[in-house]
Amino acid sequence: MRWYGPSDPVSLSDIRQAGCEGVVTALHQVPVGEVWEAAEIQSRRKMIEQMGMTWKVVESLPVHDDIKRKAGAFRTYINNYKLSLENLARAGIEVVTYNFMPVFDWLRTDKDYRLPSGATTLFFKKIHYLLFDLFILQRPGARADYPMETIELARAAFEKMTEDGRDRLFSMIMLGLPGSDVPFTKEGVLEAIQSYEGIGREQLKENLGLFLQAVVPSAEQAGIRLAIHPDDPPFPVFGLPRIVSTEQDLADILKAAPSLYNGFCFCTGSLGARPDNDIPKMLRRFGSHIHFLHLRNTIRDMVEGDFFEADHLAGDTDMFAVMQEVVQLMQREKRRIPLRPDHGHKMLDDLRKQTYPGYSAIGRLKGLAELRGLEYGIASQIDLND
Repeated sequence: MRWYGPSDPVSLSDIRQAGCEGVVTALHQVPVGEVWEAAEIQSRRKMIEQMGMTWKVVESLPVHDDIKRKAGAFRTYINNYKLSLENLARAGIEVVTYNFMPVFDWLRTDKDYRLPSGATTLFFKKIHYLLFDLFILQRPGARADYPMETIELARAAFEKMTEDGRDRLFSMIMLGLPGSDVPFTKEGVLEAIQSYEGIGREQLKENLGLFLQAVVPSAEQAGIRLAIHPDDPPFPVFGLPRIVSTEQDLADILKAAPSLYNGFCFCTGSLGARPDNDIPKMLRRFGSHIHFLHLRNTIRDMVEGDFFEADHLAGDTDMFAVMQEVVQLMQREKRRIPLRPDHGHKMLDDLRKQTYPGYSAIGRLKGLAELRGLEYGIASQIDLND
């Protein structure tokens, strides 16, 4: 399971009791772009090992926006990234996750969407995103991104929304980075978006390629596999390009820096939010470059453009087919791929607790139990047929 460090309401003891062998974590206290020092890495590792678990996967070692924009001190930040990889390798880390999403790490319009069961989940409602962009954030140039019909629909939804509703939407979208209690501000977001002016999809892809060409050799030498996380959601937001959203995007990433150490954190939820992504097919195509797995599911509304986090085994992605591909891949290549349940529902006693959105204990425990049972059943059936 993912652990946000000593301040996480879900403790290492909770994670151990869930049956986890290892913990996925990061040094969230280190400002983005600074070097992860060896002493801090070792301190975190000892915390985890004292609870009888291992730390083999970092999620995430953030990429500074100067690198994404190829501006400012980007060369310094690339060198810092290499030093962090070296320090992580000496501590026994095997996989480092990162993303290349401009400004927003992820985006939802509601972190407490209530399901018929009474549990809550993360929700992306497109009309709320649109009205936020146009009439709350008031992003310069936003109107040019949408047809007039869409703008009028968003205006009507905005006018119907109460002041409390607008405030709640603002707080949901302006959540800070994972592991942080510091929310974004309107002024800060507009300034960050403005800093990407003139950077389109192809330029951002080129900048990612330059980053990979610089750091992949260091990762190879250190023995660390780099795993880029897909865009979440997997389409442009607030006029910012997204470049890790489709099968072709993933192929382009491998082409930019051919190496087994250049690979993916394959998230079935992020990629599954697009109906044109064939998840089992992508697993087969990119299997050798999949270094880490996020297994979660979404249910999409094809008409409205909405999606929400579903039960792990009950969304639009066929999790049986996914797990079948994963088990076959691990058996074929004789390796174990670290995986974790992602974005569990908030349920039972956790409804009365303050936790990071999507990362309460009981919902993830439920997802973990379902996924482990599915993996066990499929692996046992394959063994019987051999």
